[in-house]
Amino acid sequence: MGMFSGNQKQEPMHYGEVIGVWSALSVAKGQLTTYQIFHNHAGDEDLKKFIQDMVENVTKPSIEENEALLKENSVSLPVAPPERSEADQEDIPVGARIMDPEIAAAMSKDIAQGLVADSTLIGQCIREDIAMMYGQSHTKKAQMGAKLLKMNKEKGWLVSPPLHKKSKSNKTD
Repeated sequence: MGMFSGNQKQEPMHYGEVIGVWSALSVAKGQLTTYQIFHNHAGDEDLKKFIQDMVENVTKPSIEENEALLKENSVSLPVAPPERSEADQEDIPVGARIMDPEIAAAMSKDIAQGLVADSTLIGQCIREDIAMMYGQSHTKKAQMGAKLLKMNKEKGWLVSPPLHKKSKSNKTD
């Protein structure tokens, strides 16, 4: 099997893996700042806790893992926007605040897109260690997505698409 018969970590990354990991790192760095901004704007305590959990358990670990992987493979890292300091929500004018349902919707979108991106990279991998890393990331995001979906429903923030209801004419006897 040649170069693919030894230690996975010594196998070269192919270009698809490199761009996938680099892109994931770039997105995660941007999300870190965005989530810090969301945390400053959020008023709902459950949402603030969710944002903090997302940052500490998904976003920051993802940044650390991806940076380490790229450094090990001599790939330059994407630049990161500066982290945001904490602010008091009351200091943000009401008309300028990002509202809780908007924050929850944006984070739901991020999680959904992250699941697709992770699945795509898993399918492109030839290195099992990278595929496993993204499998774990996918699982974390899916769990956080389920928590956020439940919160969206409980808080009345979920904007549902039209619901399909069976009509009397399409019931079978």
